[in-house]
Amino acid sequence: METAFNDTNHFNLEEVNSRFQKGGALLSDMRVIVSVWEEGMEKKDPLSTIARALPKATLARVKDTYGYCFRQRFLNGSPNSSWKYARTLEELHPDLTVVQLFYYWLTARSEATLYGFVTEYVLPAHRAGNYEIRTEDAIRWLDDVNRRAEKRWSRAVTVRTARGILAALRDFGILEGANRKTIAPISINCKTFCLIAFCLSELGFGGSALLDHYDWKLFLLRKTGVERLFLEAHQYGWLRFESAGSIVRIEFPSSSFMEYANVVLG
Repeated sequence: METAFNDTNHFNLEEVNSRFQKGGALLSDMRVIVSVWEEGMEKKDPLSTIARALPKATLARVKDTYGYCFRQRFLNGSPNSSWKYARTLEELHPDLTVVQLFYYWLTARSEATLYGFVTEYVLPAHRAGNYEIRTEDAIRWLDDVNRRAEKRWSRAVTVRTARGILAALRDFGILEGANRKTIAPISINCKTFCLIAFCLSELGFGGSALLDHYDWKLFLLRKTGVERLFLEAHQYGWLRFESAGSIVRIEFPSSSFMEYANVVLG
């Protein structure tokens, strides 16, 4: 299955698409659907269940929310069936910032458009001290990506997608502002960091591969920032972190996400 990213170094250029013109973060809707979702529901009639959970949404909106957003992000993304991770998180009632950034991570891993824009444009801008992010910046980035992928979009589709990307990043807390959007003075909290690190370890990343994982760039982190968070988590007893030169050892005190989420959040 094609994914939004390449776990070794970069996002998947060929998977950049215009889905964000249909919906941005949709954080509240995704949380509602996660709360009512059950194993195998996609094989039955999920739209009726979602419509009952989102009573104010039209049928067309329900179809778009499920087809363009939830199915891509929480059923077919990576980790696969990530709604299970989200449900476990929701059942522990963590702070909104924990939920917000965890859903952001799951969304970015399934949406190359978001993953690519943050790592290729927002991150370099942040490091250069350029904190204002405009719709025109996203448009230029999309035009460049489509040129590299030898694709063509209409101007209208490009503009709507660019606006959708920026709106999603605002709703996830990466950007702030209504009309004039700037990079938020945000740093990922240690609890969310630990939960994401555990998920990455379940995907097969450990030691230096986990420390250097490309996903940390989604949170505008340098390697020193990642190391600081691992050390902080080690001090809390949420994991064991040892680093000596090129040798890195990271161990978690639990074998399942449910158990580990209880350690960190319970």
